[in-house]
Amino acid sequence: MRGRTVRAEYSAASRYLQRREFVAWGALRILFPPESQPHTVVASALARYTDDLCDHGPVRGRAQRFDEWAARVGTALDTGSSGHPLLRAYLHSAGLLNLSRKWIDSYMAGTRVDLEFTGFAQEADYQRYIDAVTLPSFMLVAGAVPRLVPDQCFTSSARLMVDGSQRTDFLTDLFVDLRDGRLALPVCDLDRYGVTRADLRNGLDTPAVRALISATASSARASLVEGERILGEIAPDYRPFCRFWIGVQHQRLDDVGTRGAAIVRRPYHDGPMACLRLVVRSRHAGASTKAHLRHAGPGNPAVRPSRVAGNRARSILTWAEEKGPLWPQLFRENGQ
Repeated sequence: MRGRTVRAEYSAASRYLQRREFVAWGALRILFPPESQPHTVVASALARYTDDLCDHGPVRGRAQRFDEWAARVGTALDTGSSGHPLLRAYLHSAGLLNLSRKWIDSYMAGTRVDLEFTGFAQEADYQRYIDAVTLPSFMLVAGAVPRLVPDQCFTSSARLMVDGSQRTDFLTDLFVDLRDGRLALPVCDLDRYGVTRADLRNGLDTPAVRALISATASSARASLVEGERILGEIAPDYRPFCRFWIGVQHQRLDDVGTRGAAIVRRPYHDGPMACLRLVVRSRHAGASTKAHLRHAGPGNPAVRPSRVAGNRARSILTWAEEKGPLWPQLFRENGQ
């Protein structure tokens, strides 16, 4: 495959991720080591593209669309070639990094199960979802990140992180999920606090609803804090982006705590400038193995970055968009 073609395919993946998740794309451009950006961009774009096939379009056709896509992915992995540019770019990265099929196969299988999601009756059902869907997605995207510990240790820390981030997502997605007739909070948690699905669907602000939301957020926060050890388990150059990702989860939980029961009455969106301030602070912390980002809570109010930090964040984003091609070092190293 000629170098120009490969670069075009990676660039197409970057444009897709930029449209799909602009904040994550911008943080990756700024914080991730340049030599690994192409591989992480294409893995992220592949995961998001797969998610979009499952989450958009007529419900009746989603299973068929996914099955056709899964067959295409499987054929690409089996043969090492594909007619789809996103898959060709992923195969190129997988070959350069010598990636195992384990996580992409697990991710595709788990995503197929997720199409038939009907909710969680018990906590154990939720934990199986983490193992089948969320963890494989994270490990797929993290394929280019060098580890300083055995894979089993890294995977254990990653699981803590995705447990926390998934509970956080379920909270911030409550409004949209309920609107679409979906509820991801385990029924056992609703029963524990005396909350009904109708209470949430109707946006009731009751002590029981507030207690449910608070307890879920606390569980998410505890997993994230324990999982922050992952910063010491990856190469130093990769810690700023990981720190940013951790910080985004805590920022969302801070917002959930502020909104309380109102989180079920309107959609949640990340604040772009707040995320950019996190980029600045994560970059400033460098190779430290500490998260360093203060978490809101009793006796520890949320940090309010200065206006200078906001201006610096804007400058960094402008710099990222003016950097030019993401991958010159990659192609120099591989003779493309």
